[in-house]
Amino acid sequence: MAGDKVKLLGFWGSPFTLRVKWALSIKEIEYEYVEEDLPNKSPMLLQYNPVYKKIPILVHNGKPIVESLVILEYIDETWKNHPLLPEDPFERARSRFWAKFVDDKCVPTIFQTFSSTSDLKDKAAKETRENLKTLESSLNPNKPFFGGEKLGFVDITVAWLGIWAQMVEKIVDVKLLDDKDTPLLNAWFRYLIDLPVIKDNIPSLDRLLAHNKDFHDQLIATNS
Repeated sequence: MAGDKVKLLGFWGSPFTLRVKWALSIKEIEYEYVEEDLPNKSPMLLQYNPVYKKIPILVHNGKPIVESLVILEYIDETWKNHPLLPEDPFERARSRFWAKFVDDKCVPTIFQTFSSTSDLKDKAAKETRENLKTLESSLNPNKPFFGGEKLGFVDITVAWLGIWAQMVEKIVDVKLLDDKDTPLLNAWFRYLIDLPVIKDNIPSLDRLLAHNKDFHDQLIATNS
């Protein structure tokens, strides 16, 4: 859309920011990126998201859109090229359901696995594996992407789990994904994060590992 001004406020290590970057890249949308220092939130962030004070925030022609799944839908509805959501109403609803499932079920248990100690960590890891098996049940083994033949809404919503599972394994020594229990899901993640449009917008894994190791140590120290 000619004359559009698009700005993204985010944090380099945030999976929710990554989702939006991936969507913008798939749609070939030019945008200005503003990196936020989350402990010292900028006046711009507080202006655009005064209630939740969180990233990511997409600003389109001066109007802010917040919450990553909402942003993804807004991007898809505003820029029609390379549609992310299916046209079929049932398939659209199905895509929304599984994206919400990841945020409501998988994200909290992965975080608890990452940030807890002893029995709580083991319990959260067990629940995470169960949730990931449920997610795997939604995949079609004969299709490369969630919605079929094209990279879409659920793919870019979920792809970061394949990266963060690696972080959890390396930092807290808990394996959440493997080819024995979730072979289809594991292969799907490997395929997604190796796609150029995804891979080119992923931070260095070494940098992510160092950042998340520091974050984990802070969480454990706070909870001790």
